[in-house]
Amino acid sequence: MKTTIYQLFVRHFGNLKTTGREGGNMERNGCGKFADITDKALLEIKKLGFSHVWLTGVLEHASGTGYPNRPADDSKILKGIAGSPYAVKDYFDVSPDLALDVDKRIDEFKYLVARCHSAGLRVLIDFIPNHVARSYESDVRPYQSFGKDDDVSKFCAVDNNFYYLERDEPLDLPGGIYSREKHPMVTGNNAVTHSPTKNDWYETVKLNYGYDFAKDEKLFSGEDIPKTWNLMDSILNYWQELGVDGFRCDMAHMVPMEFWKWSVERARDRFEDVYFLGEAYDGDPMKVTDGNVLNELLDSGFDEVYDSYSYDIVKGLYEQGKWANDLDDVLWDSRRLHKMTRYAENHDEVRIASPKHWGGHGAKIGMAVSGFLYGIGAGSCLLYNGQEVGEMAEGAKGFSGDDGRTSIFDYVALPELQKWVNGHTYDGKDLSEEQDELRDWYGRWLNVIKAPAFSVGETYGLNSFNKDNKDYGRMDGENVSGHWLYSFLRYDRKSGEAYLVVINFHPTETMQDLDIWFSKDARRWLGGFEYESIQLEQLNPCEVMTYCMKHATEG
Repeated sequence: MKTTIYQLFVRHFGNLKTTGREGGNMERNGCGKFADITDKALLEIKKLGFSHVWLTGVLEHASGTGYPNRPADDSKILKGIAGSPYAVKDYFDVSPDLALDVDKRIDEFKYLVARCHSAGLRVLIDFIPNHVARSYESDVRPYQSFGKDDDVSKFCAVDNNFYYLERDEPLDLPGGIYSREKHPMVTGNNAVTHSPTKNDWYETVKLNYGYDFAKDEKLFSGEDIPKTWNLMDSILNYWQELGVDGFRCDMAHMVPMEFWKWSVERARDRFEDVYFLGEAYDGDPMKVTDGNVLNELLDSGFDEVYDSYSYDIVKGLYEQGKWANDLDDVLWDSRRLHKMTRYAENHDEVRIASPKHWGGHGAKIGMAVSGFLYGIGAGSCLLYNGQEVGEMAEGAKGFSGDDGRTSIFDYVALPELQKWVNGHTYDGKDLSEEQDELRDWYGRWLNVIKAPAFSVGETYGLNSFNKDNKDYGRMDGENVSGHWLYSFLRYDRKSGEAYLVVINFHPTETMQDLDIWFSKDARRWLGGFEYESIQLEQLNPCEVMTYCMKHATEG
C-alpha cells in the first residue's frame, strides 16, 4: 500500500489560542499538547486517507520556557522563544511544553503512540543525526550525553562526538557574546568560526561520525565503530522500544553513508518493519559522498528520500514561468520516481495559500499541485497539517518574520486549521464551504491513489506526444501545447488496473473541448488499449480528472 504521511506539528496542532502576539510566550500564545490529539482527531486523519502520522517537534529541544528544575535556555542560543525543534537538548526525552503533567511527559507520549496505533496509524518522529542544541545534556541518561571524554584539543577525532574550534574564547553569536561554552564547537551547518551569522545554524553544534568534513577524510575503517555511531544507535533503539514505527531523518545527506547502512540494518534487526524517510538534497555541498546521495541513501536501506526536485519544478509553474511539459523531467529515473517522498508543503517550505508565494493564487492550486506530486509515482506522499484547509501563514509571528511559513521557532496557532479542530471536537463545523470542499478533495485523492495502479504501478507521461495537439489545452498566442495541462498514465500489470490522470494547472482558466492523444507506444504499454484518444468536454481551473478505463470520476 502507498505510504501516506500526515505531518502533525504537535505544538501547533491542538493550540486553540486566538489572541497571540508576535514573539509571545507560551502562556500568551498557547501550545498544543499530546492530549489534544484525541482518538477522534486520529480517526479523522486516518479517514482522510493517511497511513502514517509524523509527530513533529516531539524531542526535548532548547527553549526559552523554563520549568521547575528545568531552567530556560539562554536566549543567545535560541531561535525564537519556543526554540527550534531541531536543536535537540535531550535525545531520550520529549518536550515538556507538550505535556499536561511535565513529570509524566513520557507517559503522555506513550499514550499518544498507543492512540495512534489504535486508529490504524503508524508513528514517525524526527531523528536528527547531524546536530544537537548547544545546551545538550541528557538528564534521562546522563551517562550517554554527548561530548564526554572528547579530546577537545583536536578539531576532529574518530571518537569525539563534536568538532572543536582552535581557540577557547567566547562565541560572538547573532544575539550577543556567549561564554558558557568552555570549548567552542562548530555549528550544525559546518561553520568553523567563533562568529557565525544569523543565517548559520548557530543554535546547534555538529555531531562527528569519524569524518573530517574540512579535509573530506574518513577516520573510521573496517570494524571500528566510532563512539557517536553507537550512541545514535542506542537512541533509535530507545524510541523503537517506546513504540515508534519509523523516523524522518533530518539532513540525512550530511552523515556518512556507512553509518546509515550500519544503523538501518541494526534497527531492522530489532523491528523489521521500521520505516526510514531521509530528508536529503543532492545539490547540497555539505553532502558526505561524491555520488548521488539520494540513490546512496536508498542503497543504504532507506525506504524513501525527499524529492525536492519535483517540488521545485511544480512551484516553478507559478513563480518561474515553467511549463507543465517540464514535469516530464521527473519521469526519467524509474527507481527514484517510485522511491521518493513528494510534498507540496512541509515545515521548511512556504504555504501554498500564502499570498506571497505560489503566485498568490490561494489554496485551490494545491489540488493541481498535489494531484501531480502525490499521483505521479509509487513513492510516499506527505501533507503538512493545515494544508488541507488552506493555512496561509500570514503575518510575522516571531523569529522568522513574515515569510509565508508557519514558524517552527515560536508559539503560534493555525487559525484555519482551528476551524476544523473546533475546540478539539475535530468536526470541521467552522470551516467555510470552500475549505470543506478542499479538505474533501484531499481525502478523495488520497484514497484514489491507494489503488494498485498508483501504489505499485508504473508511470507513462503523455505531454511529449501532445505538444503538437492544438486541442491539448493550448492557450491563445501559443504555438505548442503543454503550458498548463499535464496528463499521465498509471498502470499495474498484475491487476490490469490503469488510470489516466489529467491536470489543469491554470489558476483561473477553464479548458474546453480537450482531446488527449495516445501514441502507439502508450497503447502498447497499456497492454493494447484500443482508443487513440479520449475527449474531455471541460476541465476547470486546478481540476484533477482521473479516468479508470472503465469509468470516469472527478479527482
